[in-house]
Amino acid sequence: MFGAQKDPSRTEKASPKRVSKQREEGNVPKAPELGKAVSLLGGVAILYAWIGPMADNIKRLFRHFLSHSWEFDPNPENVYNLSIELTLEVARMILPILLTLGFLAFLAQRLQVGKLWTTKVLRPKFQRFNIINGLKQMLLSPQTILRTIKSLLFSLILGLIPGWIIYKEYHNFLPMYYATTEGVAAYMLHMAFRLACYALMPIMAIAIFDVWQTRFAYNEGMKMTKSEVKDEQKQADGDPVVKGQQRKKMMEVMSKRMLADVPKADVVITNPTHIAVALSYNSSEAPAPIVLAKGADHLAEKIKEVARENRIPIRENVPLARALYKSTEVGDMIPEELYKAVAAVLASIWKLKPKTGRP
Repeated sequence: MFGAQKDPSRTEKASPKRVSKQREEGNVPKAPELGKAVSLLGGVAILYAWIGPMADNIKRLFRHFLSHSWEFDPNPENVYNLSIELTLEVARMILPILLTLGFLAFLAQRLQVGKLWTTKVLRPKFQRFNIINGLKQMLLSPQTILRTIKSLLFSLILGLIPGWIIYKEYHNFLPMYYATTEGVAAYMLHMAFRLACYALMPIMAIAIFDVWQTRFAYNEGMKMTKSEVKDEQKQADGDPVVKGQQRKKMMEVMSKRMLADVPKADVVITNPTHIAVALSYNSSEAPAPIVLAKGADHLAEKIKEVARENRIPIRENVPLARALYKSTEVGDMIPEELYKAVAAVLASIWKLKPKTGRP
């Protein structure tokens, strides 16, 4: 099929990051035939709606000119002024048609591409100047063959359908000799609309196929290998090895910080070997004891070691140590349900040190 992926390793759908990056480069699916079909359809519609006012304006211009033709002096200045006036009148008549066609062409592209503004497509790419690759693209590319087929179909449609309709209407040409000018004009307009309508049906079919085929080829060309998907995922989420190292360094910094605060503690409550939680209480600073440090296993041993060096009391209380470790974080006040248990521990310590007891 035209546009199918040739690399068998590219089996994965393009990621949003890849699509976004390609959009920034101006690489988007865009079917040129849709713009032609929409412009033709819109042109027929606006002509059908605007042909009456146009005919009235043309009649008014002819009547005005012919009724004053005997007063007209064909000198260069008058001919110039007449040309300017007629140009402005014609511009007023066809301007709505041109604006409508321009808007429809813009709408057809906007619906396909979406909101996009980039100047990167204007940057020179030197790989495009490769003559051999350019000739291959022109002569041997499946996309070039497909474009040629579509152009031939357009040519056949726009050539055969008018010929067929004119052949069918041939017997009506001779009576036109006896028709009025307005009758001839009406018949010609009717024939023109018939030609456009008959041509529109196959042209719209080609445009719909072109939209589908363009998007299919774009999606196929954007496919990624499994390795590319994994690499992109690593870049988005971070390399696990790097993240592990960062986490390790972060834990080391936090541990050093906690261990530096252990000398300020009033008590260290242990599990006794697996958990250690250092608490400090000062009623002028906080209404409840604060967790200065906590840790398990190796870090718990470090906390107890620092506490011993600084003569901080260490108390073994398995349920309290577990509850503090699970329900608090460093810097938090202890929960209300643990007030009594912690107060009992602190009171026992302050009884032994009445002179340094805390208020």
